[in-house]
Amino acid sequence: MEPITYREFQDALRSAKRAWHLELRDTYKVTYEKAPIARWRNGEPEDFAFLEEWLSFVREVTDRGLAVERLRLVTLPHTEYTQWSLFVAEQNVAAGEDVRYLPIREPLGVALPAEDCWLLDDDRLILSLFAPDGEAGGFAREEDPELIAGYRAVRDALWPMGISHSEYVTR
Repeated sequence: MEPITYREFQDALRSAKRAWHLELRDTYKVTYEKAPIARWRNGEPEDFAFLEEWLSFVREVTDRGLAVERLRLVTLPHTEYTQWSLFVAEQNVAAGEDVRYLPIREPLGVALPAEDCWLLDDDRLILSLFAPDGEAGGFAREEDPELIAGYRAVRDALWPMGISHSEYVTR
C-alpha cells in the first residue's frame, strides 16, 4: 500500500474510464462535513460550498466520459449521517455521479472488504482510509492483484443490486 496525495488521486481518476466508489460505513466524521451536518440538523439553508471542489471535479471528468459510480451500503434504520448524505447526494447526482444505495438487511453473499475504495476500470485500486472513529485518513494505492480481484468481485456482485438515488429517496 502506497499513500498518495489528493492530486494523485484526482490524476488517477482522470486517466480512467470507470471509477467505482464503495462506501462501507454508516457514519463518517470528516472535518469539513461537521459544519454542514450541523446546519442540516438545525434546518438551516445550505449552499453546498463545502462540496463545490468535488462537484466541479466530477463535472470535469464526467464531461470527458468518465463514469463515476458510488455505492453506499447502509443499515436500517438510517443513521443521522446517512440521512444527511441522502440530502447531499442530490448534488453529486446533478454533477454526474451515479449514486446508489444498498440496504443491508441480510448477508449479501460476498465478503466485504475492510476499507472503502475507488476501483478504477478493472485493475487499479485506491483505498479511502479512515480512522476507527470515521475521520478521513487519506488515500493509498494498492497493487496487490488478489486484493484488486476481491474488490472487483465485490463491485460486480453488489453494483447491480444498488438502488439509484432517485428511486431510493422516494421509497
